[in-house]
Formats: sequence, structure tokens, C-alpha cells
Amino acid sequence: MDDQNDAATGVGNGGNGADTLPSIGIISQYVKDLSFENPSSPGIYQSQTAPRIDVQFNIGATQVGDDVHEVVLKIDARSDAGDQVAFVVELAYAGLFALNNIPEDQVQPFLLGEAPRILFPFARRILADAVRDGGFPPLMLEPIDFNALYFQQIQGQIEASQAPDAGHA
Repeated sequence: MDDQNDAATGVGNGGNGADTLPSIGIISQYVKDLSFENPSSPGIYQSQTAPRIDVQFNIGATQVGDDVHEVVLKIDARSDAGDQVAFVVELAYAGLFALNNIPEDQVQPFLLGEAPRILFPFARRILADAVRDGGFPPLMLEPIDFNALYFQQIQGQIEASQAPDAGHA
């Protein structure tokens, strides 16, 4: 039994198994860009109008080296109170991920689904602190299922590509 390699783990006396196992590592996480604007101060602090908050997300991934990818989670939040802008905050929070021996069909789902899930708690805290430091209650974003959003987007693309042309019967 000792003479056989364990195919699932790559462990055995072959010595090369660990080099071919899939692995993912976080090299670094960092704020790539952060902007906070409070254009209606100081009057906004006297407003009695309930604020309306709009939050938008964008995820981008770029290969920056052999087996190294940068994933950027961009969060834009804007709060309006009546006709006044309370605040605008823009955060681009990034992570460098090392992907080794990952099957090609799993790279994009990881980069656009799982990597943002890993980055989100850190970006959420930075965003909440920036809004609080701007004189407002911290903006506490609800957790987001980035994997589900990724697969919804893929499903939408598949359905759109399979839809018959509107001009043809």
C-alpha cells in the first residue's frame, strides 16, 4: 500500500503529487482607491429628511502574472436627503490571488464569485468607517452572495444567447 500514490491527495512516494494539486492563496489585500465626498455639509447635518441610499457593485479580474490574478471589488454608494447629496463614497478594494493548477473552467467562477466573497467583509468595514468618519451613521452593507450573482449572470447570458431573434418567426 505504501508504494501507491493517493490520487486524491497526491501523497505518496512519487514526490511530485503536491506540485500538481490545485491550490489558491491570497497574496495581498489592499485599498486601490477610496473617495469620500460630503458636498452638502454642513447643512446636511440639519436635514430632517430621511436619506435614500443607492449602492452599486462591480467586480473585475485581471491576470497580473503567471498564476496571479488581481480581483477588484468596486463599491459606489450615494446618499441623498431630499434634493441634497448627503455623501458619495467610492471604494475599490483589491486582492491578489495565486491560482495554481486550477481547472480552466473553474478560474472565472472563483475570480468573479468566490474571491469577491473573501474580499467583501474587509471592504464593508472600510466603507462603514469612511461614512462614519464623514459624520454619518456607518453604512453597514448586508452580506452578498457573489457566487449566486455570478451564476445568475451566466444563466442570463446563456438565455439571451439562446433566445430567437426578435425579427424572425
